[in-house]
Amino acid sequence: MASPHIVTLTAQNFDSEVLKSAQPVLVDFWAEWCGPCKMLGPVLDELAGEYVGKARIGKVNIDDHQDLAVQFGINSIPTLLLFKGGQVVGQTVGLKPKTALKQAIDASLT
Repeated sequence: MASPHIVTLTAQNFDSEVLKSAQPVLVDFWAEWCGPCKMLGPVLDELAGEYVGKARIGKVNIDDHQDLAVQFGINSIPTLLLFKGGQVVGQTVGLKPKTALKQAIDASLT
């Protein structure tokens, strides 16, 4: 079950939830059929709970929102983009350990 702290992102809310967010936002571009994406899900759930009030986690289903995947040049999934101040400040592709994701988020909080 997904964390209540993770935001489902769409073309309609991406601007307000990510680009205009006062907090850094880690955006997961994923798909239902992607094995590594499913493995990353619980890690993102944990991170979302740990960073409440400091940073946010959002998910974009690329099958439902291909326009966003194209806009951000997503060629492989899972791809995680870290946004701060409306700009991409970090990117990882593939399954990464929780510690690596925490380091990226922590760096964006300074």
